[in-house]
Amino acid sequence: MEVLIAFIVFFAMVFGIYYMYFKTRNKERLALIEKGADASMFKITSEKGASRNLFNPLKIGLFMIGLGIGAVAGYFAGEVGMHKGASYPSMIFIFGGLGLLVYYLMTSKK
Repeated sequence: MEVLIAFIVFFAMVFGIYYMYFKTRNKERLALIEKGADASMFKITSEKGASRNLFNPLKIGLFMIGLGIGAVAGYFAGEVGMHKGASYPSMIFIFGGLGLLVYYLMTSKK
């Protein structure tokens, strides 16, 4: 029963955070428009097209690969003799960080 209450509270908290974020964002935008500010800052696209980072899929992919390798390494570290409670999180964080480091090294040259 306690687990059910914890899940309900967690999802209510996440919903509340998103609700407050979008509510305050809407109020800020309406206040800027009422004061006569230029509304072009709210546009998602630029003159050349969509302004997005083309390397985001690479970053997410390398991070996920790092997490997967970290989970496997955590399993093997737990089997070899490392405490199982510490092996999974530590290896996941280490290899996830290494994935982000590889991303940085790959994109810093460009």
